[in-house]
Formats: sequence, C-alpha cells, structure tokens
Amino acid sequence: MEFEDDFFFEEDKMGMTITSGNVVIQKDSSNLIGISIGGGAPLCPCLYIVQVFDNTPAAAEGTLQSGDELVAVNGASVKGKTKVEVAKMIQACDGQVSINYNKLHADPRQGRSLDIALKKVKHRLVEGMGSATADALGLSRAILCNDALVQRLAALQRTENLYRGLVAHAKATLRAFFDLTQVYKAFGDAFAAIGVREPQPRASEAFRQFGEQHRQMEKFGVAMLKAVKPILSDLGTYLHKAIPDTRLTISKYADAKFEYLSYCLKVKELDDEEQSYAALQEPLYRVETGNYEYRLVLRCRQEARSRFAKLRSDVLVKLELLDNKHVQDVVWQLQKFASGLAKCHAESRDLLSESTLFPVEVDLSRSAFQYKTTGPLQSSVDSEDGDDEEDVKTNENDETPMLDIQESVLLSTEPNQL
Repeated sequence: MEFEDDFFFEEDKMGMTITSGNVVIQKDSSNLIGISIGGGAPLCPCLYIVQVFDNTPAAAEGTLQSGDELVAVNGASVKGKTKVEVAKMIQACDGQVSINYNKLHADPRQGRSLDIALKKVKHRLVEGMGSATADALGLSRAILCNDALVQRLAALQRTENLYRGLVAHAKATLRAFFDLTQVYKAFGDAFAAIGVREPQPRASEAFRQFGEQHRQMEKFGVAMLKAVKPILSDLGTYLHKAIPDTRLTISKYADAKFEYLSYCLKVKELDDEEQSYAALQEPLYRVETGNYEYRLVLRCRQEARSRFAKLRSDVLVKLELLDNKHVQDVVWQLQKFASGLAKCHAESRDLLSESTLFPVEVDLSRSAFQYKTTGPLQSSVDSEDGDDEEDVKTNENDETPMLDIQESVLLSTEPNQL
C-alpha cells in the first residue's frame, strides 16, 4: 500500500491559482453557517463549497465563495473525509466555527465558453415559447420559479399601450378642436361682413356682435390649446424616455438572467454526468483531478447570480418609480386636460349668453329668393324627360316668382335655430 498514491492523478487546476486562508464564522439560530458542500471521498480528493446561500452568516461574512476548497474545520483536517462527515463536523461546533480554506482565483472569462454562449441563445429562444413547444422540441432549459417580474413586465407593456392610446387620442382631440376654432373664425368673419352690408342699424349691430363673439370664441380656443398642449409633451416624455430607459435596463437584466440560467443548466449537466459515472462505477477524470472545471462553473454561476440580482433590483426600483409616476401623473394630466376644455366651453357659453341679439329685422329685395340655373338644361331623348323639359320652359315663359315678396320682409330668427 506504500505505492497507493501513485495511482491518483495530480490535480489539474486548469491554469487557476489558489491561496490559503482562515475565517471564523458565527452560526445562526439554526446552528448553520449557510453553505453546501460537494466533492470528498471516495471519488474526489478535495471538498469544496458548492453554494453560499443568501442571508446567511457565510454570505454576510463574504469570504467564502463557490468553488473554494475546505481544508480544515476548527483545526481538524478534512482530507479523505466525505461531505456528510464534514457537515457533521461543522454542526458539532458551538457558537462559531473556524474554517481553513484554499481560495480559488478563477477568471470568469475562462468560464464563458462556447457552450455557455449557445445556452444563452437557447434560453432567449425558449423565452418566447410555451413550455409544451419547448418540451416537444426537446429543449432543456432552466427557469425561475415564481418570477414576479414577469407580471411586472406585462403590466409595463399594458401601461405603454395605454399611454400610446392617450397621446394619440389627445392629439386627435386637440387637432379637431383647432379645426373647430377655425370654423369659429370663419363664422365670425362671415357675420361681420354681413353686418357691414346690412342697412338696418339694429340688424347690422346684431350681426357685428355675433361675429365678434365667434372671433372671441376662436381666441378662447387658441388660448386653451396653448395651455393644454404641454400635456402632450409630458405624456410623450413618459412614453418615449422613461419607458425606453426602463426597457434598456430590462434588456441588460434579461442578458444577465439568461447567462445565470445558462450556468445553472451547465451545473445541472455536470451533476448528471457525475451521477451517471458514479452509477456505472466508472472514474471521471475531472472529478479525480480536483473537479476544477466544475468549481470554475460554480464560481461563474455565483458571480452571474450576483449581477443578475443587482440588475433585478434596479429593474424593480425603476418599475416602482414608473408605477408611482403613472398613478400620480396620468390623473393630474387628464384633470388638466378636462379642465382646459371645460373652461373654454364655459367662457364661450358665458359670452353667448351675455346679450340677446335675435330676432332681428332685415330688408330683403324682391328677388332675394329667386335662383338662376348655373347652366343650360340638358335635353333628354326620353319622353318623360321631354315632358319635364316642356314644364321647365312653361315655367320660364310664365316668369312667375317662386315666392311673392313685398318691398320689406321681416326675417325672424330664433336663437334655438342658429
């Protein structure tokens, strides 16, 4: 048995370096420090940390990371022990535990292999698929359980569609109101021209005032448009700046999310490979040489998870700010829009109700209601049309006016007929 060590492979560190250290960690109320252990006898010559759990003493202390090797617990070497035995050694310590470790200095770029890049692409494709479709295509993937951010993103999409509809409807409303003000202006000019040409003084003054009222209504409308138009820019700022900025953060979050899920899937594949070799009682080279490839992926997964958690927090904060701005701003903007329209209509109503201008008396000439055709009548080959033509000629020869009007006619116009 003196030559037994000759049958073990030398550790393959894959170009990575290690440094030794010691850390003392206080246990929590559950007598745990918050790490999971992998490796150990009889297959692997070393024990290493698989995962450091969140909100635990080990995570709060911050020294130990995934992939670091455990050397001793409270001064007792763990060489040749199983991971279950090491876990019991840690649990047997009271209050605190002293751990000697070998820190793995891994380059994350070394872990970003072509396999990880392809897994990211696959996760992007699967993101837009249903689970049944992905299963039918045989696409293995990692997913986040109870991901509340998915519902928040769907709510953001609905909010964006709401704002697009609000901006489009507000633009259409203001454009239609501007056209209405131009109609007011045309009415005012027309009635002013009628008032200038009207010989009756009272009728002339009534038409002039009526035209001036319409011109004032046009001014009220233009003033309202100037006051309400900034609402469009405010809504546009939310729609074209705030939401796209959040979407950019979401795209970065999605990239970190897919990278983290890719490492999770890679870890699962390596675990399955180890289990299949162990079931066949076959040796696995990377396990017998320290399992540094697996430990590198564990470290990359931990760092990817840290980036993912940070970006996720940023996205949640931005979504919360957007929700608050949406709740507060949209109500205020709509109230301002509605109050502007109501004020304009109230001013127009008050202006028209100030004085009663109608009915008025106007002088009409005898031929006021006689209309001439703009061109010659067309003859028809049909007898029916011929009869109609004869009737028209008879009317022309008779020269009987359509309405017998005296020299002065009283034109009475009620206000409700305007």
